[in-house]
Amino acid sequence: MPDLFSATRKENVERVAPLAARMRPRRLADYVGQLQVIGSGKLLRRLIEADRLGSIILYGPPGVGKTTLGEIIATETKRRFIELSATASGVKDLRDVIESARRRLEDDACRTCLFIDEIHRFNKSQQDVLLPDVENGVIALIGATTQNPFFALTPALVSRSRIFELQALQPEDIKKIIEHALVDKEHGFGLREINIDPKAIDFLVETADGDARRALGGLEVGVLSSTDRPLLFTEELARESVQRKAVVYDSGDTHYDCASALIKSIRGSDVDAGMYWLARMLEGGEDVRFLARRLVILASEDIGNADPRSLLIAIAAMQATEFVGLPECQLALAQAVSYLSLAPKSNACTRAIADARHDVCEKSVLPVPRHLQDKHYAGAKRLGHGEGYAYAHDAPDAIAQQDYLGVERHYYQPTSRGLERDLGERLAEIRRRLKESHQVPANPSASEVRGQDPA
Repeated sequence: MPDLFSATRKENVERVAPLAARMRPRRLADYVGQLQVIGSGKLLRRLIEADRLGSIILYGPPGVGKTTLGEIIATETKRRFIELSATASGVKDLRDVIESARRRLEDDACRTCLFIDEIHRFNKSQQDVLLPDVENGVIALIGATTQNPFFALTPALVSRSRIFELQALQPEDIKKIIEHALVDKEHGFGLREINIDPKAIDFLVETADGDARRALGGLEVGVLSSTDRPLLFTEELARESVQRKAVVYDSGDTHYDCASALIKSIRGSDVDAGMYWLARMLEGGEDVRFLARRLVILASEDIGNADPRSLLIAIAAMQATEFVGLPECQLALAQAVSYLSLAPKSNACTRAIADARHDVCEKSVLPVPRHLQDKHYAGAKRLGHGEGYAYAHDAPDAIAQQDYLGVERHYYQPTSRGLERDLGERLAEIRRRLKESHQVPANPSASEVRGQDPA
C-alpha cells in the first residue's frame, strides 16, 4: 500500500533521473517507432488490445525501446510490472518473483508481467525455471535481448514465446523524440528557453545510430553544461556534447550480418559498399585475421580464374595482416577489398568442385583407368598398371589424346568474363581433341563403368 510520502519519494527519484529515463512514454499511443511490430493491426498490438499476451521476446539493438515497451504492455494490460536483470539475478530470485506472482494471483486476482532484461544471459537451467509458470499463465514473460533468440535462448523457451524484432529507430523517429523533449514541460526542457540550430538536431540524429538514449543523452549534456540564458544550442555544442560515438558491434548477429554484407558487396562489385563494411567491422573491433581469411576465400569462391591475381592479392593481404598488425594492416585489407570488388567475377571453380563432389557422393564411384594407375612399384607391370599411358609433354600442344576419366563429364564451365574468356576458348579445343581421341558413352551404367578397360 502506498503511504503519505510515496509520491514525494517518487518525485525525488524522477528529479535526478537522466533525460532518457524521464522521457519514456507511459502509454502505447505515445510510443514512437516500431510500427512494424505495434502498428495498427499488427500481431503484438492485437495481443495487447485483446489482453492475450502470453510469453514474448523483444529482440533488437540497444536504445530502441524494449524496456519501455515492456512497461507499457504491463500498463495497458493492467498487470503488475516486475523487472529483473539476467546479469544480476539467479534461480532463487526467479523462484521468489514467481511465488509472489502466484500469491497475488490467488489472493487478489492480480496478474504479473515479468520483464527480464538481457534474458540471453540466463543459462539453460535458469531459463527452464520459467517454463512451467509461463505455460500455466502465472506470469506473462517479456524477455528483452540484443542477441538473436534462436541462437541465444533454449529451444524450449523459444517454442513457448512469440518473438518480435525491434529495429533501430528511423531518423524521423529520433528527431521527433528530440523535439518532444525540448517542449515537454513536465519531463523535458520545456521550461527552459532553448533555441536549437536545426543542424544540431540533424547531428544528434545522425550520431544516434537509431538509439534514442544516445540522442537524448547528447541533448541533455549540451543543455546542462551551458549556463547561457537563453541557450543557443549550436551544432558545435552538439558535437562537444556527443564527442566520439561508440560503434555498436557484437560477436553475434552484428558480426555475421556485417561479414555477409562485406562479402556480398564485393561479390556485387560495389567497391564503396565493400569499403564501408570493412570500416564498420574494423571500427567495431573485428578480428583482422577473420577479415583476411574471408577475403582469401572470396578470391577463389567468387573470382577464381576470371582474375587469378585476386587470390595472390588476398593472400598477400593476409600475410601483411599477420606481419604488421593494426592499425597499418587496414591499408592492405582496403587494397584487397578494392581490387576484389573491381575484379571480374566467376564462380565457375566453386560450381565445378561442388558438382564433382556431388557425383562422388551420390553416383557410382569411377575406377581409375588402368593406364592412369600408379606403376612406380614392384609388381605394377605384372598387373598391367600404367600400360598405354601417353606422356602429355610428348604430344602436340602437350595435349595427349587419351581418356582421363572413363566417362564424359563436364564440371568446369568458364564464364565469358576476364581471363576465363580465353580459358573457355582453350577448354573447348581441348575437350574437342580429347573427345576425338577416345569416344565414351555419355551416361554409362555402373556395370559399364566398372567393366571397361581404358588401357
